[in-house]
Amino acid sequence: MDLIDDSPTPQGNQPEYTVSELSGAVKRVIEGEFGLVRVRGEVGRVSRPASGHLYFDLKDDRAVIAAISWKGQVAKMQVRPEEGMEVVATGRMTTFPGQSKYQLIVDDVAPAGAGALMAMLEKRRAALAAEGLFEPGRKKPIPYLPKVIGVVTSPSGAVIRDILHRLRDRFPRHVLIWPVAVQGQDCAAQVAAAIRGFNALPEGGPIPRPDVLIVARGGGSLEDVWGFNEEIVVRAAAGSAIPLISAVGHETDTTLIDFAADLRAPTPTAAAELAVPVRLELLATLDALAARLMRGVGQGVTLRRQRLRDLGRAMPRVETLVASPRQRLDAAVTRLAGGLGLAVARKRGAFDRVAGRMQPGLLRNGLVRWSDLLAGREERLGRAILQRLERRSERLSDLAARLGPALARMLGEAGRKVSDGRRDLARLAERLDGAPVQRLARLADRLEALDRTRVTLGYAETLKRGYAVVRGDGAVVTSKAGAEKAVALEIEFRDGKLALGARPGKKAKGEGESGQGSLF
Repeated sequence: MDLIDDSPTPQGNQPEYTVSELSGAVKRVIEGEFGLVRVRGEVGRVSRPASGHLYFDLKDDRAVIAAISWKGQVAKMQVRPEEGMEVVATGRMTTFPGQSKYQLIVDDVAPAGAGALMAMLEKRRAALAAEGLFEPGRKKPIPYLPKVIGVVTSPSGAVIRDILHRLRDRFPRHVLIWPVAVQGQDCAAQVAAAIRGFNALPEGGPIPRPDVLIVARGGGSLEDVWGFNEEIVVRAAAGSAIPLISAVGHETDTTLIDFAADLRAPTPTAAAELAVPVRLELLATLDALAARLMRGVGQGVTLRRQRLRDLGRAMPRVETLVASPRQRLDAAVTRLAGGLGLAVARKRGAFDRVAGRMQPGLLRNGLVRWSDLLAGREERLGRAILQRLERRSERLSDLAARLGPALARMLGEAGRKVSDGRRDLARLAERLDGAPVQRLARLADRLEALDRTRVTLGYAETLKRGYAVVRGDGAVVTSKAGAEKAVALEIEFRDGKLALGARPGKKAKGEGESGQGSLF
């Protein structure tokens, strides 16, 4: 009977690896061999999750490589990969053991030549134009003479010097400079922030709000000016409420901000020329207009004077104008005398008719009626006066009855007030008698304290501590030069003064040529 052997068949001397060991070995080999590589290909699928990392594919007609850029690397990229772009990716190869795949960790992405850049630029331009950002109808007019000009550019380049020099030559204006990077990865963000910052300035604030903006940069390659093609810059320029002039590169250079700006200048110097007129030309034009105005005014006065003369000759003489009114006045005066006589006769006739009716009996009857009427009114008036006097007398009696007690109360209150006043007056008199003494005592104490302070701070106390006062020719001397110039010196000590006569070669004041002075 044969025995069955279940032991494993020997496989030679090949070592055995675990899955992790083999994956680690493959990872080390790939990272060692491809530590730094540059791969050219077309960008395929692009994904950027919430983590901020960027996942995309690089492919050609036969293969695909998965690529990844971490969040920090994406922030440093000057050009972001977009689907369909042909790029050159720089990075290192590694593996992802969890899925048994290899991938490219990309540090930087550059377009594969100008053709790819131009294709991407044209694609971006078409997308932004479709949104209406380049429409001519939304562009604002540039103010003819702005008070404040905002300039977005590099503070250290020749561009800002050219702009300031041209503005100074043409028409000096107040210029605000917002320094930005004009190339590199920070260019787009800084330029967009500068445009938004100028627009955020309030009118009438501590920093004046510009009336026009100039975004300027010198010439360079397409890669150098690429920051001005970024979407964030184009949207900031299109959304600017302040009119904006773009001056990026030379006349042949074209960037997307040129389409979004309200006005494109071929060069930064030309932008300054478009922003302000020439001051001397304006002054010359103003002088010419003023001269034309003076000539026009003079000619107008001359023509009107001649016209006045012509009209004056066509008018009739004054005597002719007043002849007819004078005749009408004479006729009216002639008729006035007759009219007055007729009016007097008419009034006299009316008076005679009224006077005929005025007879003595009629007058006597009228007097009797008026006399009876006056008598009746006199009687009513007397009764009314008596009744009014009676009411007044009763009211006066009532008031007199109430006046006695009120007067007594008032006198009592007045007596109490007089008594209180006398007590207050006596108390105040006592205080008044003692106040001068207390006041004099306080003033004496204060005077004594001030005198002690005066003595303490006086120079006599200083002399007691070993100091002395030097006087030269009657004035206090505080320097060696002053002492050398003095003719006579006097030194004051604590216990007296010491006078020193005039020195040899020095004349005391008031002495003649032959006067002698004391020697030191």
